[in-house]
Amino acid sequence: MTIFTFTKGPAKVDWLDVVRADGTRERIDCPKQRIIPHDMVHYIVEHEIGARGFMGRVRDGEQASFAMIGDAESDGIERLVEVVQADAWSGGCDDAAFIDLYHVTCDARDCQPLPIDAAVVGAIRARMSALQAAWDGLPVGATLTLDH
Repeated sequence: MTIFTFTKGPAKVDWLDVVRADGTRERIDCPKQRIIPHDMVHYIVEHEIGARGFMGRVRDGEQASFAMIGDAESDGIERLVEVVQADAWSGGCDDAAFIDLYHVTCDARDCQPLPIDAAVVGAIRARMSALQAAWDGLPVGATLTLDH
């Protein structure tokens, strides 16, 4: 099992510490974005739809970097993460509009969308809400640990 520990930073950056099942470690900077850290959104999306994106790839030993070579599944995850973040920043929309926005985002990036429906959207939003509440309740320097 890989352990992901998010630490709330004092300024413009939070951190994600990764401890993989094989004992290797990595620290990833997470620039603040008003909602939970971007990589925590990845965790939620990947967990709720059972697909392998950035967090799964890091779990499996890839070094986290902007140079990661994309693949169809992780590209679909990245587009969905973008839509989830936009939804959180904007206060949300109905499920049909969310799904439509995901398809438009995928079309714009020539990316095959992953299958999602209203149940998936609801599960993602519920997990976002729970982790947002937990994150908001943390003081600077505190951590939130998730496994994958």
